[in-house]
Amino acid sequence: MNTYRYEENPIITPADVRPYHDGFEVIGAFNAGVAKFNDEVLLLLRVAERPISDDPGIVKAPIYNPSTGLLEIVDLRKEDARYDFSDPRIVRDVTTSAGFAYLTSISYVRAARSKDGHNFTIDDNPLIYPSNDQETFGIEDPRVTQIGDTYYIYFSAVSPVGIGESMVSTKDFIRFEHHGMIFCPDNKDALLFPEKIGGKYYALHRPTTKSIGSPEIWIAESENLLYWGNHRHLIGLRPGMWDGGRIGGGAVPFKTEKGWLELYHGATPDHRYCMGAVLLDLDDPSKVLARSSIPILEPEAVYEKEGFFGNVVFSCGVLVEGDTVKMYYGVADTSMACAELSLQEIMDSLTWE
Repeated sequence: MNTYRYEENPIITPADVRPYHDGFEVIGAFNAGVAKFNDEVLLLLRVAERPISDDPGIVKAPIYNPSTGLLEIVDLRKEDARYDFSDPRIVRDVTTSAGFAYLTSISYVRAARSKDGHNFTIDDNPLIYPSNDQETFGIEDPRVTQIGDTYYIYFSAVSPVGIGESMVSTKDFIRFEHHGMIFCPDNKDALLFPEKIGGKYYALHRPTTKSIGSPEIWIAESENLLYWGNHRHLIGLRPGMWDGGRIGGGAVPFKTEKGWLELYHGATPDHRYCMGAVLLDLDDPSKVLARSSIPILEPEAVYEKEGFFGNVVFSCGVLVEGDTVKMYYGVADTSMACAELSLQEIMDSLTWE
């Protein structure tokens, strides 16, 4: 498949983002939701900031306190046998049966703006910031769906009680209405279809089961965007293939002549993340018509293979112009990039069910 990676890639890196918190460093500006607004391309960046530790034996964990509106810092000593420091993103307390963990950074949403889709300026202040008990460890990986003149933004809300999907809406990216948690823990990768289908709203989501089952993509229905039901399993893992370890929604689904096209991420058991596609029926998106047997994009460039968590390409949004699919995607859990693909070539690459 012919893929044009922008010459400016990565188009946004942590070095381009000034820390919002004193004494912190930006370690990630990635996995951005995508929107067009007032002739601009908006990337709603997930910005991850980490408190700087002057002591190499101490890892600092930031926690948002909703009662004060401030961040509190917990010092965790590497010599403390209670904690597992093997994952740079998480410090796990191995003495608790529930596996309590601290995050080593806190994420929030910040806007980057562009007239040409290549060169971006980044707002100084957060667009959406943690604000309640369900977001004390941060908010991550926003997706943006426009319905009429309203933009609905889903994001992962992270706290000690789990990761769920919350939603806010806006008409101007200045004033936001908070609608609370829409999909309870553990759930991620929620995507809202951009129009009603058969009089109902549809969403994709990815529950994570702790007993039977795997991290796979489900579909649900709603009359009002707030309360969801008729949850059905949509697609599952394929052992031995590029999406045999875990899967989840990527870009917001978009309509083609042959069906709703969803660009989703898949990972192998050793955490190599690629992008593929699944085609859903126009009138009943719970019906799978075709699916990628090979990835449409995989980590090949240096900035995709090396970073905070390497070998990752992870899309959260696309802009479609004729046959051109502009896919903005996170790379290596660190930066943002963009690649252009042919819609016809994506469709031709699918294996029909």
